[in-house]
Amino acid sequence: MNTLKAWITRYQLASLVLLTVLLAVVLPLSLDIFRLNLVGKYLTYAFVAIGLVMLWGYGGVLSLGQGVFFGLGGYAMAMFLKLEASDPESTKIQSTPGIPDFMDWNQITELPSFWLPFKSFPFALAAVIVVPTLLAWLIGFAMFKRRVGGVYFAIITQAVALILTVLIIGQQGYTGGVNGMTDLKTLMGWDTRTDSAKYILYFVCVGLLVLAIVACRWVQTSKLGTLLLAMRDKEDRVRFSGYDVADFRIFVYCLAAALSGIGGALFTLQVGFMSPSFVGIVPSIEMVIYAAVGGRMSLVGAVYGALLVNAGKTFFSESFPDLWLFLMAALFIGVTMAFPMGLAGLWESRILPWWKGRRTALREAAASRPQPPSPPPQAPHKPVASTAEVTLPEGTSGQSV
Repeated sequence: MNTLKAWITRYQLASLVLLTVLLAVVLPLSLDIFRLNLVGKYLTYAFVAIGLVMLWGYGGVLSLGQGVFFGLGGYAMAMFLKLEASDPESTKIQSTPGIPDFMDWNQITELPSFWLPFKSFPFALAAVIVVPTLLAWLIGFAMFKRRVGGVYFAIITQAVALILTVLIIGQQGYTGGVNGMTDLKTLMGWDTRTDSAKYILYFVCVGLLVLAIVACRWVQTSKLGTLLLAMRDKEDRVRFSGYDVADFRIFVYCLAAALSGIGGALFTLQVGFMSPSFVGIVPSIEMVIYAAVGGRMSLVGAVYGALLVNAGKTFFSESFPDLWLFLMAALFIGVTMAFPMGLAGLWESRILPWWKGRRTALREAAASRPQPPSPPPQAPHKPVASTAEVTLPEGTSGQSV
């Protein structure tokens, strides 16, 4: 028990324990399955947010194209699910049974070769991580080795997001076009639309999110995390010390991409579809907002930011359908202006010092409180012997005088 407590203290995981209790105990007991499924969808965005904490907060690299990797992970999982849903029996009314419906609509008569490996579930799981990571490595190697960074890198990532969106929409016969891949119902014969399946997928998402935070926290506390902070603040000093700054930035960019891909795959499983609307520039900027609202230096804060922003979007769109975009903009602008370091910065700079000061004041008040006077010591009581118990000297009569 003491070892576990010391480990939690060393890696500063007390806030993660509270978050885990909230996600794994409080919310499942207090929300119905519809709302809990919405929270599960919000948590898939949290994978992107914690990746941005590592990339932007620690690495000092702002990427406005993380939706690309989120979408690639989601499409990799969607391709496997779509092939499973397109068995010959289910597609016997098509002109070409055994292929996805959108291919049949576009007069494609044979499954494309790059779709064939996605009939394997292990391959699809590997592709969820490998494909986004490989693309991130290519972009990072091309940019960071040439010392492209700052605003220029952010603009380039936006261009990549736009290119991929146009490519997905334009190749409708192979990707489903603007509608994306829909009607994804089963995973290896398991119906993902039932309430029990939604509960299981929610807890799987929570478990993977906690593991991702622990892994990122381990990176932060290692020498690599120290170098990332040093590169963010004093890049030239790190370079002159003999380190290759580009390699470290490529690594953290690939890490953020892999986390985004995992989030995209979990999104596809929980929602049941994937479309290019989650790949473009707008969703990518929204993902940066999650990290900014939660705190770009806090992994746990990024999760709260993703939950707050998406819950606000849902509430505003349901209650104020004509004004919800303006209300969301006001929420983002207000939080970033009032709390530049996000919700985590508010906690560390305001709430935590106030709580510690209050506890110190209570202890000092208890120590300075006058103690009640103690009663005076009493003399020991000596019992008086009775007349019958008095021993008379020898030769003295026993008569009373």
